Amino acid sequence: MTPAFAPAALRRGRLLTALAALSACAIVSGADTAPPQFTDVTVKANVAFTHINGASPDKHLPETMGSGGAFVDLDSDGWPDIFLVDGGSIADPQVARRAQPRVLRNRQNGTFEDVTAKSGIRQHDYGMGVCAGDVDNDGHIDLYVTSVGRNVLYKNRGDLTFTDVTATAGVAGGGWSTSCAFADLDGDGDLDLFVTRYLDVSRPEPFCGDERAKRRAYCHPLALPPMSNLVFRNDGGGRFTDVSESTGIAKYKSNGLGVVISDLDGNGFPDVFVANDSLPNFLFVNAGGWRFTEAALQSGVSVADDGKARAGMGVDTGDYDGDGLLDLIVTNLDFETTSLFRNLGKHLFAYATRESGIGAPTRPYVGFGTVLFDYDNDTRLDVAIVNGHVMDNTALFRQGSMHAQPNLLLHNEDGRRFRPGSLGNAPDKVSRGLAAADYDNDGDLDLLVTNNGDRVDLLRNDNGNARNALLIQLVARKSAPNGIGARVIATAGSRALVREVKAGSSYLSQSDTRVHLGLDRAAVIDRLEVRWPAGTTEVLTNVAANQILTVREGDGIVARKPLNR
Repeated sequence: MTPAFAPAALRRGRLLTALAALSACAIVSGADTAPPQFTDVTVKANVAFTHINGASPDKHLPETMGSGGAFVDLDSDGWPDIFLVDGGSIADPQVARRAQPRVLRNRQNGTFEDVTAKSGIRQHDYGMGVCAGDVDNDGHIDLYVTSVGRNVLYKNRGDLTFTDVTATAGVAGGGWSTSCAFADLDGDGDLDLFVTRYLDVSRPEPFCGDERAKRRAYCHPLALPPMSNLVFRNDGGGRFTDVSESTGIAKYKSNGLGVVISDLDGNGFPDVFVANDSLPNFLFVNAGGWRFTEAALQSGVSVADDGKARAGMGVDTGDYDGDGLLDLIVTNLDFETTSLFRNLGKHLFAYATRESGIGAPTRPYVGFGTVLFDYDNDTRLDVAIVNGHVMDNTALFRQGSMHAQPNLLLHNEDGRRFRPGSLGNAPDKVSRGLAAADYDNDGDLDLLVTNNGDRVDLLRNDNGNARNALLIQLVARKSAPNGIGARVIATAGSRALVREVKAGSSYLSQSDTRVHLGLDRAAVIDRLEVRWPAGTTEVLTNVAANQILTVREGDGIVARKPLNR
């Protein structure tokens, strides 16, 4: 992760962002309303949390890499709550004792209540990431927190209180775990678990930096041994089996940071993509029966178009070009640009960074969390990326290099090219995690940004709902809970929108699992198709926009309510 910095490129990136912000009014072409913008409502919404990273003169690498957060409906009331992972300290036990994850209940009025004290969730080892899923199929979404050390599975009792069931479940893992994701990897109707791991820090870290000047820096990941990822099979009854070895996943060691699980080839089995830092990425193609083939190189997503590995951090999937296939986006180090891989079908991807226009605006920054989301409801998936350098003293090593960096919003202009912009006017921070949800149920997607050693940011989307939208909550009966892995295809006029339900993506984070469909000016969806992972397909016709629908497997729409506009 040690950068090769050029101030001119940084100035060029800043200029692109500024020009895009000045021309933001062009985004809502022909609309008679103000353009969408993201407003920092963190204080107003009572989201009070500052991440503890335990930064020390020893420059332990975990200090600069965390941590994540999630939008997740923990009390099943239809309003996304917030969970925030805290870090701790590798060097100072006293600082470590101050760290504490947060559980924030959505009050349904634009504000949140901190219910951590009664939740039963407590800090254990140095926290990193989170993913959420109903692992025991009891109707309540459980939490899995990754760490440098022991990971923790919290069983949700349904009343915003939780029980640590890690030992019984058998999912403690070990080493330095980073991102995680739940998915039904074997098609048996319950959620399995995939955990990425980064570096082996069980031994003292070497001295990195300028030894003559005695200026220490955080080590490049290639200075430490890589680790293998973990796969846990859900056996029911709240118990899992570690199948990392038997599936062959364990033999692939690398510097895993981001993970996303999606059915990229359309064969009905979810595939696993892992973003690796400074080593080639992994794509584990799922053939069913717990058989995986690592096919990143053949598929074209292992490295960039110059044949070199990138410092992969965050990752997401989505159909940005509207062809019905799920594409991949991966954030990287400064001067590497974010990687965009366009899905061509049949396990093949094209490197689309340059043709899409996202190369220049992402080049100056160290990207971490990312989401593909339709922030202005124009039917096309846009991109948000949060940035922040990994070296807190980077200016000592590279003139003009910045630790805190601006975050980016890339507007999808026509299904192929993106226009750069910024995520509001918040001060630059060292951002890490990013999650999206319509937390106020008003029809547009808001953002949660976690910042290393700094205050979290809740960014409310204002005027994104000037166009129509639909929110869909899936309730499974035979498929995995909450329809994880389901595919929703909406046809409105001449456009077909494809969305897939995921539980874990971005960087150390998870977005709301409800399906959000921006519908532009369409007041009715002609055809709404839900392809459930269990193999059945539900077809609904003439569905009115600007609603929140609950669709139950086999029963169709079982509840409706208007958006909170």
